[in-house]
Amino acid sequence: METSVPACSPVRGIAAILAFKDNYIWLLHRQGQAVVVDPGEAGPVKNALATMGLRLEAILITHHHADHCGGIPELLAEAGQVPVFGPAAESITGISVPLSGGENLQFPGIGLALQVLPVPGHTRGHLAYQGNWEDQPVLFCGDTLFGAGCGRLFEGTPAQMAASLGRLAALPAETAVFCAHEYTATNLGFAAAVEPDNPDIARRIRQVDSLRTQGLPTLPSTLAEELRSNPFLRCGVPAVRARAEAQAGHALADEVAVFAALREWRNGY
Repeated sequence: METSVPACSPVRGIAAILAFKDNYIWLLHRQGQAVVVDPGEAGPVKNALATMGLRLEAILITHHHADHCGGIPELLAEAGQVPVFGPAAESITGISVPLSGGENLQFPGIGLALQVLPVPGHTRGHLAYQGNWEDQPVLFCGDTLFGAGCGRLFEGTPAQMAASLGRLAALPAETAVFCAHEYTATNLGFAAAVEPDNPDIARRIRQVDSLRTQGLPTLPSTLAEELRSNPFLRCGVPAVRARAEAQAGHALADEVAVFAALREWRNGY
């Protein structure tokens, strides 16, 4: 997939811009205007806007890691002072509208409304953005939730991340999940180790292999798909708990402890 040519997602009007090795910058566009999510790199975004004849309306940031926000200054230098939304709890150059979670955002140029969700764990102030687009519930979750996985705990605790994932898991099952990295194939290998007898994981592995062979993104997934095949959303499933306890070598008190054991296992997998 060329970085200058966005790949269309199954949701009309949302395209994936590949950046670096495996980052996705999501581009929402309608009527000649666009909103971008997590532009870690400016060049691919500028190329996409020019190719598609779009004007930048706003930038959304989920967290402070450079591969998610590093392109802000260059984009602003070209697009002017478009609003940049992002976590108030993190130091990010270029943020003009700091957010804490619970806010409702409106982007009239593309007809989009989003709710801001606080999802700490990967970083202290990580945010996600949830709303509806073309009658489809959509979620932009940065590095909190991945295809068949979740982000590492760089700044948060297992309890925080488990609560954040629970918040996302409570969204409508048909929600299209726009994660920020192409990690799905690797994550499914771990998911199969956790639940070797789960037919949904086996089916998803075949599907993802086919997509990657064609050079296509595996995202967005749906929340229903994640609930069936993502071990980090399945900590209450007896088979998942049993495998986590076997790996940890002792009984686990609750679902947070199961999550923590799974995350520790995944870190070294």
